[in-house]
Amino acid sequence: MLDRAMGGVAKATFASFNLSYNIKLIDGSSNHRLGVGFGGSYGKRSVDYSQLDFQDQFTGFGFNTNLPTGETALSNMKSFISVNTGLTYSITSDKSNVDIGIAAFHVNRPRQTFLQDVNQRLAVRKVAHANFETYINDRIVLNTNAIYQLQSSTSNSAKYLSAGGGVGYFLGDDKGPIINAGLWYWAENGLVPYVGLVYNNLQFGLTYEVNTSKLGAGARKPSSVELSIILRGSREPSKSIICPWK
Repeated sequence: MLDRAMGGVAKATFASFNLSYNIKLIDGSSNHRLGVGFGGSYGKRSVDYSQLDFQDQFTGFGFNTNLPTGETALSNMKSFISVNTGLTYSITSDKSNVDIGIAAFHVNRPRQTFLQDVNQRLAVRKVAHANFETYINDRIVLNTNAIYQLQSSTSNSAKYLSAGGGVGYFLGDDKGPIINAGLWYWAENGLVPYVGLVYNNLQFGLTYEVNTSKLGAGARKPSSVELSIILRGSREPSKSIICPWK
């Protein structure tokens, strides 16, 4: 991901690589699987201070950028590596599927700051999520899910909660196209309606965020539209590991 802000004054580059492996624990009327994931992210942020004006450069008749900024602690951020990991437990039957998972991001607490402060590090972000989907009848499938995230440090903390669900309708048989519609709630921030279409291994989705936070009272109301395209593959597991505590 590449990001440019303020006309290119602030730039950010991020790249991540993740791997996961699923193990079948119990095979029977309900299949139990354990998923283990590990990943790493590379990040780099920079600011072109030559394009910024500071208070100490104000002469009374404008800004003289040849003068010192007075901000001796400012420096460009060094690139960093962040380590992530997680677990997911899944139970699947003929008509239903349940997933429960936990994850942790920035486990190594990488340093990320524009100030010359060795204590400025990314706090560990903790995540818990759950998903439940089931067939209501031969043509209708229900999907509900929720995710909660918490990232806290000595100075502040940030929380995130999103929950909602959607309904899918088969236009033909159980292998035909599916039309999806749903609604998700982003706590204290907004409502996110969703419409989508599944055709063979392709899934298309469209969401629009209806902002309900205090930002919605501004002259320019923030909004976002997201279009997603997902290509799904399929592979049947070839091995099973019997759970030792069964």
